[in-house]
Amino acid sequence: VCSMGNSTSRLYSTLAKTLSSSAVSQHQDCLEQPDSARLDPIDPKDLLEECQIVLRKRPPRFQRNFVDLKKNAVSNHRPIRVMQWNILAQALGEGKDNFVQCPMEALKWEERKCLILEEILAYKPDILCLQEVDHYFDTFEPLLSRLGYQCTFFPKPWSPCLDVEQNNGPDGCALFFLKDRFELINSSNIRLTAMKLKTNQVAIAQTLKCNETGRLFCIAVTHLKARTGWERFRSAQGCDLLQNLKNITQGAKIPLIICGDFNAEPTEEVYREFSNSSLNLNSAYKLLSPDGQSEPPYTTWKIRPSGECRHTLDYIWYSQHALNVNSALGLLTEEQIGPNRLPSFNYPSDHLSLVCDFSFNQDPDRLL
Repeated sequence: VCSMGNSTSRLYSTLAKTLSSSAVSQHQDCLEQPDSARLDPIDPKDLLEECQIVLRKRPPRFQRNFVDLKKNAVSNHRPIRVMQWNILAQALGEGKDNFVQCPMEALKWEERKCLILEEILAYKPDILCLQEVDHYFDTFEPLLSRLGYQCTFFPKPWSPCLDVEQNNGPDGCALFFLKDRFELINSSNIRLTAMKLKTNQVAIAQTLKCNETGRLFCIAVTHLKARTGWERFRSAQGCDLLQNLKNITQGAKIPLIICGDFNAEPTEEVYREFSNSSLNLNSAYKLLSPDGQSEPPYTTWKIRPSGECRHTLDYIWYSQHALNVNSALGLLTEEQIGPNRLPSFNYPSDHLSLVCDFSFNQDPDRLL
């Protein structure tokens, strides 16, 4: 097992403090936030350095570049960087997902968590939307709160992680935003319905006020039902989420950003529902294509016993009447990903992170 460093390691001591606190008492419906305010802030450079010490025997991070999409748009405020990522639940990666070309050694949590943190620290998002989080209380909340984020977690009611021996509790969606950039106005935990039945999928929607501009906007994170054969179910979940977001944004009067693993290719009905919604949404990563109309060829790429799985499932939707996409992070190339696909010693998840820089349209009264 790769050492976390010596006993005075800053990262080790940070985690040790959280493990001895009430943060690991997870049986509060996993919704109440533990009190990390008493813990000292940590410098992201220090945390990054500690992660790199842990990862010293692994290959270096892949390099990805941002693509400028401004089109001469002028913004009078600092962009809002949003990161979307299904990080792969640890229990599922080790116990259920059967990545046949990924060595178990590459999935060790002691190192994989540092790869995840390294990716987050590298892109410095103002808002971070994660799915398949099953180490919220012992890793992400205590660390990210000390980096200045306000943290919210909503677990799945019947998480498949609980079927795995030595699991770390249920997985779910998590939303983090920098408290020095935004003020929380309203927060909603949404258990998605389909055909009037409550389902196992969830969403978090928060209305924030941008401290710099005073503008309100809504950020949402979700993870829809997986697997082939569940297309109608996903469509129903998408309709339910859209209806909830229409109410929260007062029919799109408040700009909206939705991040998620939709488990749906662009050919699915749920994708068309979001594209054609009265909320006037566009998918940010379409803007990377030459015509601005095509999604990336993949956002997840793995090999399971049934064969190779290369799909576009992850999206960042936004109110195109109120928000501009200044830039988007390019995807990993096939050459970077390599023949064994994801996850790997280089990359901690089977899904790629998506990162966009947004600015508000300069005409706040512009109609849909």
